[in-house]
Amino acid sequence: MELGLSGRVIAITGGSSGIGFSTAKMLLAEGAVVAICGRDAAKLESARDELNASSERLLVAQGDVTDARSMEAFSVAIERSYGVLDGVVLNAGRSRFNSFETTTDEMWLEELELKFFGLIRPLREFLPLLGQSSIASVVVTNSLLAKQPEPHLVATSAARGGQLNLCKSLANEFAPQGIRVNSVLLGTVESAQWQRRYAQLSSPKPSYDQWLLAEAERRHIPLQRFGKPQEIAAAILFLLSPLSGYITGSSIECSGGVGRQP
Repeated sequence: MELGLSGRVIAITGGSSGIGFSTAKMLLAEGAVVAICGRDAAKLESARDELNASSERLLVAQGDVTDARSMEAFSVAIERSYGVLDGVVLNAGRSRFNSFETTTDEMWLEELELKFFGLIRPLREFLPLLGQSSIASVVVTNSLLAKQPEPHLVATSAARGGQLNLCKSLANEFAPQGIRVNSVLLGTVESAQWQRRYAQLSSPKPSYDQWLLAEAERRHIPLQRFGKPQEIAAAILFLLSPLSGYITGSSIECSGGVGRQP
């Protein structure tokens, strides 16, 4: 199916690994032009090598979404290289495992800084460019925690809920400009984090695939497995494309059926 993304310019924060990297790879395969940023220079170089695209179709920049100057520099680099921006994937984030009792003020501030200003600061810089596009779309990778908070992830759950609320407000505000804003709500997705957890298990231990299946069963995932980054990326590409042109202020749950809402 033709997604209508060939030649379109898409920026991805947190694009050097995981879902961001998979999204970049799939966009390039669709003929899009991709700009990625991340904090880790080594990961960015590795991503550049693996994506193996020409400089005309791939821009790689070191950047921190919580730093306004860093995001300004990223936006300027995109404008100088391509002159336009058709879509943004706001993907930078992490989970903080703490209860309310063990979460300090500093931890709360760090979590809220990343989850809120990790959206706000890039968008402030990208809006003028997005306003020039005929298919402008913003996609935020959020978590099912936004609707189903967990007590051991109290700060992350609260911040994710706030992100979902913010995206709805932005969708309404940006709609007259033709800029759509949507979210994907993630369940449990395979990542380097799970590989690290497996590596820390004491021997003897099952194979990695067997362990993942057991973890999926323990979490009562109806599809009986973890999600794959490319499956999330496919949902992101749909929301970026003109095929979803009448969708804004919405969210797609990518959780293998874990969501409890009808």
